[in-house]
This record gives sequence, C-alpha cells and structure tokens, in this order.
Amino acid sequence: MKNKEDRILAIGLDAFDIGLAERLIGEARLPNLSKLIEQSAFFRLHHEERAKYTGLGWEHFSTGKGPDAQQRWSAISFDPANYSVHQPQSPNPPFIANSATPTVVFDLPYFDLEAVPNTGGLTSWGAHDPGTEAYARPTGLREEVEARFGKYPAPEWIYGFSWPSVQKTEAAGKALRDAVNLRSDITRWLLTEKLPDWKLAIAVFSETHSAVEQFWHGVDPGHPLSGLPSAGPARTALMDVYEAIDAFIGTINETFPDTTLIVFSMHGMGANTSDVPAMFLLPELLYRRSFRRAYAKDENWPSHLPGGMPVFGMDESWDKAMRKIVPWPGATGSVVARLQRLFEKSSPSGRQAAGNIGWMPAARYAPFWPSMRAFALPAYYDAWVRINLSGRERNGLVSSDEYETERKDIRDTLLQCRDPLSGSDAIEKVVFSDKEPYQIGPTEADIYVTFAPNVTGLTHPELGTIGPVPFRRTGGHTGDWGVLLAKGADIRPGDRGQANSFDVAPTILNLLGEAVSPDLSGESLISRIHQTAPAGP
Repeated sequence: MKNKEDRILAIGLDAFDIGLAERLIGEARLPNLSKLIEQSAFFRLHHEERAKYTGLGWEHFSTGKGPDAQQRWSAISFDPANYSVHQPQSPNPPFIANSATPTVVFDLPYFDLEAVPNTGGLTSWGAHDPGTEAYARPTGLREEVEARFGKYPAPEWIYGFSWPSVQKTEAAGKALRDAVNLRSDITRWLLTEKLPDWKLAIAVFSETHSAVEQFWHGVDPGHPLSGLPSAGPARTALMDVYEAIDAFIGTINETFPDTTLIVFSMHGMGANTSDVPAMFLLPELLYRRSFRRAYAKDENWPSHLPGGMPVFGMDESWDKAMRKIVPWPGATGSVVARLQRLFEKSSPSGRQAAGNIGWMPAARYAPFWPSMRAFALPAYYDAWVRINLSGRERNGLVSSDEYETERKDIRDTLLQCRDPLSGSDAIEKVVFSDKEPYQIGPTEADIYVTFAPNVTGLTHPELGTIGPVPFRRTGGHTGDWGVLLAKGADIRPGDRGQANSFDVAPTILNLLGEAVSPDLSGESLISRIHQTAPAGP
C-alpha cells in the first residue's frame, strides 16, 4: 500500500444545493465550506435534465454509468406483459468493481458492496434512497456500529412529511441534524479506527436530501407555503442540517490534512413541481379521457390559503388523504368493481399490479391500464405518459398507424388544461420521446410532461376539474447545479467552470492512478483539476 498521503477521501452530499450554500456562505454560516472552496478546484456540475429526473443520481455515480449506458431511465419499471410496475433494487456493478484499491464505503446508495471483495464498510444504514439491500463487511460491522453509536436517529424523517405542523417540522429538523452529527462520528471512527487501511474512502450524507424535500418552503420566499407557521422552523431546520455538514467538513479537513479530499453533489434542489401532477393529476386526467368519468373522489378541504390552495391540518398527511381520494380499485362503488372484473383475467389485481409502490396514487390506476389507450406511469419527477401500443403492450389498443395521432391528441388535451386557482396554463412543456415506439423500454415513456410551478389542480373544458389537492413535498429536483470540490497538495485552487455529473466517478479512478473503462459514462476531469489557470464559465 502507498503512503497514506496518497489517499482519496470522497464525501458525497446528497442533493446538496450549492446555490443555497452560497447564500449561507454570504451570511457567514458555513465557514468551513467557504474555506474549502477557497482551497479547492471548483466545478459546477450539470446532471443533464433527463438524467436528473430519473432520480438515480447515486446509481449514476456508484456504477459510473448514466441512463443511456444502463438503459434505465426511471427507478420504476413497467412490465408491458402484465401492466404492473415495481421499483427494483438491483444495482449494476460498482465503478470500482475491477479495482484492487483498498476501499471503505459508508452508506453509499446503489453501491453493491457484496460484489466488491476488497471493499469494507456498510450500506443502507440511513440513506435517503439506498437502492440496494443492506450489507456490511466485515461481518458484524452493522451490529458493532449500532452497539457503539446507536441506531439511525431519524428513520421517520428520511421521507418525512412535516410542513403542516410546527412541532413536526422542529422534530424533523432536530432528528436530521442529530443524524448528520452521528454520521460524522461513525465516518471518523470507520476511517481512523475500525478500517484504517484504505486508499479510497467514500461516505455519503443523505440528510441534505431529506431536509430540502421537507423544508424548502422555509428558504424560498416565493413558495406558496412560505407564509405558513412552519416556514420559520423549516428554515431553521434546514440551516441546522447544512451547518452540521459544515462542521463535519471542518473536522474531516483536520483529521486527514494530507489526503486528497473530494466533496461533491450530483445535482441541486429547488421547489417541488412534480409530486401532485405526476402522482395524481395526470393519472386521473388520462383515466377521465378513457372512461369519460371521474375515478378520484372529491374532498372538502377544511383549510385554504388566501388564493384557494388547500392545506392540511397539523395532524393530517398526504398519503392518508390520497388513499381516500384514490382508493384501490374494487374497494369503491359497483361501477369500478365491474370495470375491474372486465379485465382482471388479463391483469394482476390492484395491489399486485402496483408492486412495491402502491402508496403512490398513480400506481392504483394500474388495473385500468389494459383498457386505456394511454395512461400515466408512476413517477417521482416529471410526469410520464405511456401509450397502450399494439404489439408492445400485451393488450395494446393503439395501432402503429394511430401512434402519432394519439400522441398529438394527448398533447392537445394537456395544453387545454388550466390551473383552477390561477386560470393560467397548467402545462409548461410536452416532449415526445424521440425513440422508435417499439424501442421504448420498461423505464421509459412515450410522452414526458412538465407542469407549471405550483400546479395542484387541473381544469379541462370537457374532462372537468381535478383537485386542487395540497402539496406533498415542498422541495424537489429542480435545482440548476451540483458541485465538485477537489483539494490536494498538487491541486491549485480556482474556478474550473462547468462539468458533467457523470465525470465524478472517472475522475476518482484517475486520481487513484487507475485507467477509466471505456464503458463508463462521463470523462475524467483530472487534467482540468491540475490546470494552473482557471477555466472560463
């Protein structure tokens, strides 16, 4: 093994928004990050729009492969043979799979630790989206961590829902801050005491992701929920998480002063514009287009903002409300039950068709898909339309000759929709897949739909009004930039301009002195890291 001064420590900050961080640096709240930026080669990372909206940023890093290379454009996979969906956890081999480098990883999502024998550590400890089964090496490490440090302190807030309540917002903020601090302690223990003989170490902090999704309305004065009583506590909670990350950066800099340090985030964050449209509005609209009747139930919301947007009471939740509005097929009136029985022989039951994502309202429309010309696939980000194409979907109702006409008709239907609260256009963009229809795979769609900001309902001249319903998450994957900071003895500080998020994994390999496999996505930034003059923007 080489000298410890040759080691590389990579700290991944999940969904860390550099724009927000720069605002906090301006408020003198992140002194250690400010100092690190001054000492580092600085890149702003773009994650490519379609790649960012896959929600698979950590898979792209852990495997070194983007969605093109993996032919995987969504965390959710659709089976056209039986009209079912599920969210698999089966990552591809890690980008260091062929490396002999002694490595330690801690909670790196989508990293198949079991497949890399020379790597120690543990996965799926408290990750926002672990993407793989829990695994630890050496055997017993997870139990040792729990005995020494305790359990992950914020499990209920990894995908938390807290904005209706000041008390829940405060509790979530404290728990996530405590999780950052505990993660910091475990990381230092792993790298200095338990598994000290590493040349590459990768640790990921996921609490920034969980915090932004819950607390964004506290830092965005233009957000519709920014006037709620929880907005002030949300800002405090998000600041606490970012400041705890900053404290860790200071500690790790002191602990490993001669180690090449990489700090990176694959993408930034912003306001959530997708949950309500993708998970509810589009599925219900396409149901009405097919059957000319509503499936979703109306709800008499007890509270509204001045503009008419409904909000929850402090003890209400989005998932519970949406289970009432979009129940499982067959659990409601006789019309729905009869419709389901018409095609249940060719389709799984509702809960089977929805796989492991039945909590999402969009998945509860799955038993109707065989009888629809087009339907909305469950999605976490932008909204997806799948054509029920003859010869591709088992019960396809749209012939290849009708395909383009069908897509245009759906586009026209969407562009007729208005926001029932503002009266403005509800749809920002409708994009057709540029692939041949029969080449569109199980994690792809025929049409991608981006809704206008803050749309929580739809009005269509023929199909009626859907919603509005309250927000789910207030933050989402709408930020412009990720970030890469590289600090080391032979790295001259300075702004290096823009790079691709796919470039991070190849860069780490090159910094280790190893070759980059041609089947990895992205390019190594090593020549730009070592350049002596700053790059242009």
